[in-house]
Amino acid sequence: MKPTFIDLFAGCGGLSEGFVQAGFEPLAHVEMDKAACFSLRTRMAFHWLTKHKKANLYADYLKGAITREELYSKVPKHIIDSVINTEISDKTIESIFAQIDTILGNKQLDLIVGGPPCQAYSLIGRGATKRIGGMQDDKRNWLFKYYIEFLKKYKPKHFVFENVLGLLSAKDRNGEKYFDTILQEFDKNGYSAVPEIVSADLYGVPQSRKRVIIVGTRKDLAPIKLHLSPKKLSARIADLFADLPAIQAGDKTKNTVKAKKGCKELYDLRLKDDFPITLHKSRPHNERDLEIYRIAVEKWNNRHLRLNYNDLPNKLQTHRNRTAFTDRFKVVAGDLLASHTVVAHISRDGHYYIHPDIKQNRSITPREAARLQTFPDNYCFESADGKECLSSAFKQIGNAVPVYLAKQIAESIKKDIKNSEN
Repeated sequence: MKPTFIDLFAGCGGLSEGFVQAGFEPLAHVEMDKAACFSLRTRMAFHWLTKHKKANLYADYLKGAITREELYSKVPKHIIDSVINTEISDKTIESIFAQIDTILGNKQLDLIVGGPPCQAYSLIGRGATKRIGGMQDDKRNWLFKYYIEFLKKYKPKHFVFENVLGLLSAKDRNGEKYFDTILQEFDKNGYSAVPEIVSADLYGVPQSRKRVIIVGTRKDLAPIKLHLSPKKLSARIADLFADLPAIQAGDKTKNTVKAKKGCKELYDLRLKDDFPITLHKSRPHNERDLEIYRIAVEKWNNRHLRLNYNDLPNKLQTHRNRTAFTDRFKVVAGDLLASHTVVAHISRDGHYYIHPDIKQNRSITPREAARLQTFPDNYCFESADGKECLSSAFKQIGNAVPVYLAKQIAESIKKDIKNSEN
């Protein structure tokens, strides 16, 4: 029997996908964002169809031959209904419990995974709102209490709680650290919790991304902890992008593209397969930004220097703020093994994620961003209305947990669970 889990604050499913790849069975996902929920439903459809040797139907969907509704009609209704599109709140939690109770039936729940939205704990978020009193009044600070309620209700054997590094230092209005409060709540409700700081690039993810991972175990069971083995990619970022068709800023390509044979790491990370590739499309950029991109790429590729906004010619400087975010234009360095962190701000503009190939002179595509987050190329990032939306895809990708990191976390937990049961 596969160990089972539910995913809270699931986003588009990066954490969940890693657990599925490691052999866990997802029973339910809870997420408030409508577009992300469609991404989750489509992914659940993918897994069911591939398991039942009907992957051709999924390929048809990627190519636009069938609609999203037609795709969903090809899988059992309970697969689609297992994604619950609801904000977790005092008003909705009992309804969510009822839906999950129906989904679970007589099945045992082994694990709860997930982490509340991280913006309220992030250092960037606190800095941006300092002038209006910080983020102590942001209701998202307290979403962890709902996570606790799910632990109390379902009493899973274990849990995985993921969040940003800023969680370690964020404080409430009384000066108490949220992190300390969270650990106390886990303990009070019957769970031993082991927190760790994990840097994704140390474990084979082509991205510098640090996160707090808290692994919890019910106190009547032997506690488990993460046992991750350091891994280093040998491929550079440019190698991970090289097989994708070269495009220019604003290029409108077909619904899907074909790529050349890629480097070994693309296959080792399970990114690349025979499915059509979607969302390899670039935003349009104005001429001023394209000139800045050229300068930024030349500085990095020729001298390994990052662009300081204040060093630009005056005619290219249009931002009034010349003291903060002077690195607002940044190249995804093609000659490094890991990119800088992909965050949800990529949905607003691509200035912080400039493609390293000066001949293409553009920001990276959603598919390239997804590769940095180790999502398989066959992963479909949906919009709320079913129409292709690059900004929606970027937001989902930036908010996600890297799939390959999630898989290693899951494999470590699965091994400990197996050992404890023997």
